[in-house]
Amino acid sequence: MDIKEYFARISYRGSYDKPDLATLTDVFQHHIRAVPFENLSIHCGESIELDLEATYNKIVRKKRGGWCMENNHLLSWVLKTLGYDVTLLGSKVYVPEYDAYADEIDHLLLKVVLDHKSYIVDGGFGMVYQIWQPLELVSGTDQPQTPGVFRFLEESGVWYLEKVKRKQWVPNQSVSTSHNVDKEVCRRVYLFTLQPRDIEEFRARNAHLQTAPDSLFVTKSMCSLQTPDGVRALVGWKLTEIKYNYKDNMDLVEIRILADEEIEKTLKEKFNVTLDKKFVPINTSRLSLF
Repeated sequence: MDIKEYFARISYRGSYDKPDLATLTDVFQHHIRAVPFENLSIHCGESIELDLEATYNKIVRKKRGGWCMENNHLLSWVLKTLGYDVTLLGSKVYVPEYDAYADEIDHLLLKVVLDHKSYIVDGGFGMVYQIWQPLELVSGTDQPQTPGVFRFLEESGVWYLEKVKRKQWVPNQSVSTSHNVDKEVCRRVYLFTLQPRDIEEFRARNAHLQTAPDSLFVTKSMCSLQTPDGVRALVGWKLTEIKYNYKDNMDLVEIRILADEEIEKTLKEKFNVTLDKKFVPINTSRLSLF
């Protein structure tokens, strides 16, 4: 594994001799704009491995994306290589349809300690809840970013991440049947503790999430990528492109339903993803990702 090969993959040409917040933010932003959050392997008959070299080969050499356990595992290697103090953490994602957090840890994120401050770095959430900058680990403080306002709340050692949402303008509303346009003002994202984790602790969940019939990742094929001014996502056959803060604290949401023959071309043109095996889109879950 070669850090310069990784930098070429994410088109990062900045300096990296000083492990400071500016470099951390710059590398992180290049990563989320180059490496999609995606679970396409599951729908191509491939298994998702947690071996770091396998993840490196998939994301860096094959120019694919990955889900949280791949993106953040790779990012932990990158940041450690650059001299950062990095700890793996585990979180439970909030599921709004059930108004509950997951029963078990199902998301990997990173804590980076820098100049006696702790930051959460998470390059593997995707969609509209993907942070764009490291979040300082402080409770009750609004941290505005381009995607919206994020904040942590801490209670008895448990940390909660939430995001304040903007209103959404959906010009072709007829295409959208399940879009939560103005219903939510604030969305809980996940909860976590600061207990250090090892990648081995995620193996069972990694296997479960790609095989369980009721897993969101089995019932939905998804690929999302952050753009300079928003995010785009292909979920099943639905392509959603969002431009943040398009006007008056409102996000522009454009939706298009693709035909089967458009899928491969769209993955290449919009996400820079080329798949080795035949991809079968699916979207049978009613759970909303937006």
